[in-house]
Amino acid sequence: MLLELRVRNLALIEKADVEFHSGLNVLTGETGAGKSILIDSINMALGAKASKDRIRYGADYGYVELIFSVEDEKKCEKLKEMGLEMGPDGQLIITRKIYPQRNVIRINDETCTLQKLRNITAILIDIHGQHEHQSLMNSANHLEILDVYAGQKALQCKQKIAKYYLEYKAVCERLSESMDEHMRVREKEILEYEIQEISQVNIRPGEEDELATKFQRLKNANRIQDALAQALQAISQDYISEAEKKVNLVSVYDEQIADIEQQLRDISNLIDESMRSMEDYIAQAEYDEGEFLQVQERLDFIRHIQSKYGIDTDEIGALLEKKEIRLAYLNDYDLEKERELEEKERLEQELEALSNQMHDYRIDTAKKLIVSITEELRDLNFLGVQFDIRVTRLKNYTLTGNDTIEFLISTNPGQPLKPLKDVASGGELSRMMLALKTVLASVDEVDTLIFDEIDSGISGRTAQKVSEKLVRIGKQRQVICISHLPQIAAMADYHYHIVKETDGVSTKTEITEVLGDKIVAELARLLGGSEITQAVLDTAGEMKRLADKKKIELIYEVSR
Repeated sequence: MLLELRVRNLALIEKADVEFHSGLNVLTGETGAGKSILIDSINMALGAKASKDRIRYGADYGYVELIFSVEDEKKCEKLKEMGLEMGPDGQLIITRKIYPQRNVIRINDETCTLQKLRNITAILIDIHGQHEHQSLMNSANHLEILDVYAGQKALQCKQKIAKYYLEYKAVCERLSESMDEHMRVREKEILEYEIQEISQVNIRPGEEDELATKFQRLKNANRIQDALAQALQAISQDYISEAEKKVNLVSVYDEQIADIEQQLRDISNLIDESMRSMEDYIAQAEYDEGEFLQVQERLDFIRHIQSKYGIDTDEIGALLEKKEIRLAYLNDYDLEKERELEEKERLEQELEALSNQMHDYRIDTAKKLIVSITEELRDLNFLGVQFDIRVTRLKNYTLTGNDTIEFLISTNPGQPLKPLKDVASGGELSRMMLALKTVLASVDEVDTLIFDEIDSGISGRTAQKVSEKLVRIGKQRQVICISHLPQIAAMADYHYHIVKETDGVSTKTEITEVLGDKIVAELARLLGGSEITQAVLDTAGEMKRLADKKKIELIYEVSR
């Protein structure tokens, strides 16, 4: 669950701290107050693109922080498998600092890559805006939705299909390779030469660094000896000992002078030690031209292999193994082709069996999902709606089997079922997404759902239905909803107001929790616009009273 959001210096937001809770959290505010900025901030913390243009004017950087509480043991275990150490009480803190030239991402105070951030947050929070609603228009996403609802067994089957499909594709590519006897012989000769050449390297771990250090020492042996000899001459004048004697004569007069004397003595001892080390080095250092040429030849050979084959030292062993496997394949070319034909046939049988199994899962799941979504859509004021899922078999295999999925809908009685993309409006799509999230809430592991523009294109009775649906979801998941509808705001368990203020010099957005009588005042603003009369306030008060009553009924329904 998302506990806190902290934003600093992003667009119009100078400073914003919001504590979220379980249940339905609703954020309202005037158009242009900064609701979209808030969503953008959360998206940035989840791994979305963070442009320097989002940094507040005059600030050095932008900052966003999300604090999660993760209580589910399976989810904690999954996060640990992803290399994440959980904080006390299952807390997880994500921070992102946006500088003009770079971003710094941390999770529980450890730096993190953008991809790892996205992988981690994907199991914590699900955010839906207008873009996500539009994703329903793409039938390619319908298969994923159906498979999620199908459950764990279907997921395991799908993973097996993907594994076998990749193996099948690789075998087919190898079989399509055309090679006559001349080409085979020529490649064998090249491989044999390369294997022999690479085998000669026989490099030890760390050998290249050792050789490079030794080469530099031998190459510059004369320069080293000359420098050390000059250094010895420079420090042999013994000025420090003379200085120590002079200071000793007056050290009895002041304790501080005695300290200086000790310092000079330490320096003298250190110089003596350095001189002995240099003398020992000069005495032992001998330039051996034969050794130098041997080191140079070995180092040149290693780097030749690296350059020729485009590899690092630690990749030489893997390259050798790869070429030996390829040579063995060519030596038994005809036999290998027979084996691969047999492997292709085996994989086709595996794919056929698994794809049939997955198809059966999808047919059964589609029947259940049709009923569930139809019920949810009717509950969202699609009174004469018909919903169907078309499952079509393909002739070829894919990573997901050999099915295509498409959602079909008729929103008016007497109208034929058509693909979702040909029928649904923006408001209908938002309700469609809400219906899906309601159905999927029972199988989705994500604890927090954020809805932006879920109320797009709706009003009146439909808005009331949407608000009730959000309350129901809020009893299973934490829901954060940005809305401009009083029907939704009235049903909130926690209500926040986003306001834009200016002092004539600068403009900033602030977020505060709406409490007590201010709730009715905000509902009145949503109802009446700029002019709030007593009649509007009375209506707002009645709306809140009825909403509280309805929430009690819904809670009772959910708990039964």
